[in-house]
Amino acid sequence: MQLSHSLRLMGTTIDIQINSKNAQKQIREVIELLELYKNRFSANDFNSELMAINNNAGIKPIQVHPDLFELITIGKEHSLARPSNLNIAIGPLVQTWRIGFSDAKLPSPSEISEAMILSDPTHILLDSNKQSVFLNQIGMKIDLGALAKGYIADKIMTYLKNEMIDSAIINLGGNVLVHGDNPNRSEGYWVIGIQHPKKKRGKNIGTVKIKNQSVVTSGTYERRLIIDDKEYHHIFDRQTGYPIQTEMASISIVSKQSVDCEIWTTRLFGLSIKEALDILNAVSYIEGIIITKDDRIYLSDGLKHHFQLFYH
Repeated sequence: MQLSHSLRLMGTTIDIQINSKNAQKQIREVIELLELYKNRFSANDFNSELMAINNNAGIKPIQVHPDLFELITIGKEHSLARPSNLNIAIGPLVQTWRIGFSDAKLPSPSEISEAMILSDPTHILLDSNKQSVFLNQIGMKIDLGALAKGYIADKIMTYLKNEMIDSAIINLGGNVLVHGDNPNRSEGYWVIGIQHPKKKRGKNIGTVKIKNQSVVTSGTYERRLIIDDKEYHHIFDRQTGYPIQTEMASISIVSKQSVDCEIWTTRLFGLSIKEALDILNAVSYIEGIIITKDDRIYLSDGLKHHFQLFYH
């Protein structure tokens, strides 16, 4: 039985398709898991487990669920790596700008400076024995928005694989993860659209063929703030506190683990095209597609036979 379901959660549309003899029961279980993970990882839900950490910044360590501890540990590691534009301690900066929310604004330079002081990932203190997290400065906030959807997708697919499904595709607002052969294509590949950065959502610049992999795209077009005809996007430069200045319009990463896609879209975004491509070709478990603001497209070596460009 092939069954599909769509729902709104975590500020996005989530689409699930399962091919399995127990698909109905598994869809119900997936919905429950999505609710559980939303309540664990959200930086915008006052009652989430993550918010308990943020609300106790500078006060006391908080013992957390192993999943949350694991994701924060992964996030801190990649926030301290170089080169990396990923920073899970960027919560104060995100909340200062609020891009993507109805109350978004252009902060003053002093507000940005204050937020930057509180956005240092070295001040996230982890105790693996107690499984506790302590933000050692009042006002610090962890934001897992760059990682959580990928981690959640991997967890849900692990559940489905343990259920011995035939195949599945999960789309968490553009974060796509597949398992098994596509039952609708003879060669079994899943064909995933890559968003055209200059066109409305759903208009693709090309497609990439994948099996048992994830595709995640990060781009400046996703959330924007326009003030006095000047455009500000939601991907911040961890050095300046302002939206990152880059020739990239988007970067898509393909990998077996969706969380790895999330990590590397953020780590590489804003690097020079050459440096980003060199890293894509050097790191064995990721491939990538880079689209520039002037519509140039760059592929890592492993994707050259899997990407199809649409000619407009």
